[in-house]
Amino acid sequence: MITAPPRNIVPALAAAIAFVVLAAGAATVLGPAAERVLTVFFVSLIAVLGIGVYSGNSGVLSFGHLSFMAMGAYATSLLTLPAAVKAATLPKLPDWLASTELGLFPAILVAVVFTAAVALVVGLAIGRLDGSAATIATLGLLIIVHGIIIGWRDVTRGSGTFFGVPRSTTLWVAAAGCIVALIVARLYRDSVSGLRLRASRENAIAAGAIGVNMRRERLIAWVLSATLMALSGALIAHFLGAFSPKKFFFVDTFQLLAMLIVGGMTTVTGAVAGAVTITIVTEVLRRFESGFDIFGVAVPQVFGTTQIGIALIILIAMFRKADGISGLKEWEERLFPAQKVKAVGSRSFAVTDKATLTAEGMTMRFGGLTAVDNVSLTMAPGEIVGLIGPNGSGKTTLLNMLSGVLVPSEGAFALGDQPLNGLPTYKISDLGIARTFQNIRLFPALSVRQNVLVAALSTAGGKDAEDRADAALQRLGIADHAGDDAGTLSYGDQRRVEIARALACQPKVLFLDEPAAGMNREETDALMDTLRGLTRDLGIGILLVDHDLGLINRLCHRILVLNEGHLIAEGTPEAIRKNPAVIEAYLGQSST
Repeated sequence: MITAPPRNIVPALAAAIAFVVLAAGAATVLGPAAERVLTVFFVSLIAVLGIGVYSGNSGVLSFGHLSFMAMGAYATSLLTLPAAVKAATLPKLPDWLASTELGLFPAILVAVVFTAAVALVVGLAIGRLDGSAATIATLGLLIIVHGIIIGWRDVTRGSGTFFGVPRSTTLWVAAAGCIVALIVARLYRDSVSGLRLRASRENAIAAGAIGVNMRRERLIAWVLSATLMALSGALIAHFLGAFSPKKFFFVDTFQLLAMLIVGGMTTVTGAVAGAVTITIVTEVLRRFESGFDIFGVAVPQVFGTTQIGIALIILIAMFRKADGISGLKEWEERLFPAQKVKAVGSRSFAVTDKATLTAEGMTMRFGGLTAVDNVSLTMAPGEIVGLIGPNGSGKTTLLNMLSGVLVPSEGAFALGDQPLNGLPTYKISDLGIARTFQNIRLFPALSVRQNVLVAALSTAGGKDAEDRADAALQRLGIADHAGDDAGTLSYGDQRRVEIARALACQPKVLFLDEPAAGMNREETDALMDTLRGLTRDLGIGILLVDHDLGLINRLCHRILVLNEGHLIAEGTPEAIRKNPAVIEAYLGQSST
C-alpha cells in the first residue's frame, strides 16, 4: 500500500524517469567522455539510493553498505566471466562455478538474491542495535567483508585486480538500472513500511507505542537497500571490466555518503541532488589535482584535492543546511497541497470488544531504587480513572510498565483474558492499549495526518486505517492542520495530535500522561468534553495522569494516589479530597 496520494507519486516517478532519459540522451550527443561520466553517475546514484533506503528512512547511518556492492560486483563477475578465463586465472573454483557463464541480467538476478540472503542474516543481528552501536556494527561489516575478499584468493584473486569481466554496462543499461532504483526507492519511502520506519526514525519509543515493530521495518529496509547496492556493484564491475577490493572500501564509502549527506538523507530528491553536486565537484577537482596554471603561475599537483574538496562541502552543508540541499521533503511534496481529511463517522474507532484492565503487584526497581512498589489496579470499560501524586511518585513509571515501555521487576497485568507481561510495546498497542507521553513525542518531520495514519496502519491489521485516522483528526478538532508538519504546531495542538494518534489505534484503554499540560482553561475544558465523549460514545477506558486537580476532580470517576511508589489511596474524587494520607502527601503540599 502506498500512503502518498497518487497526484504526488505519479509526477514524482514521471520526473525521475524523464531526468534519467534526458540526461542519457544529452550525454549521447556530447560524446564518449560525457557518456563515461554519466554512466558512473547513474551507478553512483543507484548506490546512494540504496544507502538512503536504509539510512535515510531509519536514521541509522551505515558505513557498511559498500560490502553489499562488493558482493554484487564479485558475484556477477564470477557468473559472467568466460569459462576459459576462469580456467586460466581461477583454477581452484568449484566445477559448477567454473563452468557457469551467464549473461549480465541473469547474473544480476542471481547476485541480488544472494546478496539479499546475506543481508537478511546480517540484518537480524545489526537490527538489534540502535544509534551509534548500529553504525559501528555496519563499519565492522565493511571491514569483515573486505577481509574475506582479500583472503579468499581462489575465488576473488585476493587483493589483486579482478580482470577479464565483460564490459556489458553501457550508458543505457546504467540508465535503466538507475530508473529501477529511483522507482523502488520512491515507492518504498511512501509505502506503509517506509512510513512506519520514518516514524521510528523520528521517535522510536512513540513509534512502538502505536504498534510499529521497528526491528522488522529496519530489516525490510536493510534487505531492500542491499539489493540496490548489489545492482550498483554489478553495473560498475561490468563497466570497468577490472577492479580490486579497494574499490569497495573507505574512499568510495566516503564519496557515496557525501552525496547522501550533502543532498539530504531523508529523500530521493536529496539523493539525486547530492549525487549531481558531488559528481560535478569531483570532475572539476580532478582537473586541478594534477596541477594547473593560473595567470602564468604554475600550481603544483596537490594529492587528495578531490577528497579535501568533498570534505569541505560536507562541512559547509552541515553548518549551513544540516538537512541537506533538498531538506526533509520531496520536491513534489512542496508543490502539491496536502490531501484533505474526508468526513468520517467517529464509529470508525469504536471499541467492539470491551475489556477490563487488571494489574497485580506492579513493581519497578532501578538498581537500589524502587520506583513503583506493589501497585494493583483495575479499570472497567468506559471508566475514567485519575492517577495523581507528587513529582517522582512513580506515575509515569507505572504507565511505562503497563504499556510495555518498561518490563516490570515484579507483577502481572492483563487486558481482559489476554496476559500482557513480557510483550513488546508494539504488541501491547495492537492488543488495545494506546498512550500519550508526559513529554510530547510526535514525529515532527511527518505531517499531522501521517502522524495519525501510521498509528492506524500499524494496529488492528491496518483495517479502515484512513477512515480511523481521519475520524481521529476530526474528533480532536485538528483536521485543518492535517497537511502541516507536526513539529510546527502550537503546544496545545501538538497535544491534540498525540491524543488523535493514540485514538487512531482503536484502543480499548487509553493512557494519557498530562494531556492538558500547556493548555489554557478554555482548551482544557474542550479537552475534557472530548475525553468524556470517548468514554460515552466509544466505550474507551481512560487512565489519566495530570497535576491539574480541577480537571481530575471534574472528569474522573475514580482516583488513584501514588506516593514514593506506593498506592496510598483509591476512591471517588470526594473521598480522595478528604483522605488524610492524601492531604499530607499531596494535597497539603500544593497548598503550602
